[in-house]
Amino acid sequence: MSKYKTVYTEVEVNLTDFETEDLIEELEDRGESMDKGTGIYDSKELVEQIWMLRRNGKDYQHQLDNLIYNVTGRIV
Repeated sequence: MSKYKTVYTEVEVNLTDFETEDLIEELEDRGESMDKGTGIYDSKELVEQIWMLRRNGKDYQHQLDNLIYNVTGRIV
């Protein structure tokens, strides 16, 4: 049995305080697939995924967040 307990808390963070590479590394550590050569995902592929998920009544928030990042360069 571990004597340490993980505690999660919310903190306000200004993302401009971090380098882009650090943010990408954090997302990759969380299991997000990133393509450093092209930025993030191909926008058309994301739109296709969003369309299919929406058509099937499934959650597409993750793909939409990636599309927003791909187009605006901002993390949601």
